Amino acid sequence: MEQDSTVIYRHFNAPSRAYSQFSHEIIRHPRLSANAVRLLTWQLSLPQGAREPLSRTAERARIGSCAFTRAKRQLMEEGFVHERRVQGAGGHWMTQQLVSSTPLTSDEAIKLLSRTPAPTCTNRVSPQVAPSPRKPAAGQPTTPPADRHPKKDPKEDTSNLPARTDTAESPHLDDARALVGALPLLSPALRHIPPAMREELTRLAARWLDAGHTSTDVHEHILRGLPGPGTSVHRPGGLVRYLLRDVAPLKAEPSPPPTLSARLQGTRECSGDHIQPMLFRPLADETLCSACVSRVPAPS
Repeated sequence: MEQDSTVIYRHFNAPSRAYSQFSHEIIRHPRLSANAVRLLTWQLSLPQGAREPLSRTAERARIGSCAFTRAKRQLMEEGFVHERRVQGAGGHWMTQQLVSSTPLTSDEAIKLLSRTPAPTCTNRVSPQVAPSPRKPAAGQPTTPPADRHPKKDPKEDTSNLPARTDTAESPHLDDARALVGALPLLSPALRHIPPAMREELTRLAARWLDAGHTSTDVHEHILRGLPGPGTSVHRPGGLVRYLLRDVAPLKAEPSPPPTLSARLQGTRECSGDHIQPMLFRPLADETLCSACVSRVPAPS
């Protein structure tokens, strides 16, 4: 079979205004994501003297909070972004960010930041590049004891404990995985669950199945927890995780109606006037016992 070949042609017009020059090393950087490159090039395209922080740039570039955190971390690891905290004479703290078109070391960034004039809102800014040396504590250093159990359960002092998901031996993992895979079909609000959360949601759903719930029960529980129509869900995976964190108790089966013993089978309660319920065995379809029938006056 003859292999297909692809030929690409490029048409490029150099702009006459409103353009920026970037190094190919930024656009083709092997360790920077698309969001990191977009965040860096956007910052470098700002006019000289602009003081727009990286978070504001991420908002304008429609970069979400999680993606912005990863992009900023990548830029700092590669030396394109540097940060430091400074404090003014009045005790006001602020963060200085340095964005560079070329990777810089920490020493190079500190030198550039030291030459940068401080904003007018803080006077006599004293940079805090590194924490001051700590004063040694009195006495000889000691190690914490490691041969005893704590007196109290540390869980008592912990709020918002994560849900237990120890279902490695659960026999319902396959059913739970299918249950989670069908969530996008239940509602448009559940169409964008991150794939990385599906395994965690599977373990949570397996706990419900282990407790005796059916897949339909779990789906109905999730649907009851969704917001009303017209309300957008920004983190559907987190919402489902919250709804499945605690396993709901099973609904009690309705108790069967009481049955008569074999000795009383075929009897009927008399509809006459008795102090206590009176059972009798009818011969046909009569509703009165023999005593009530004897009290009824005969027709003239």
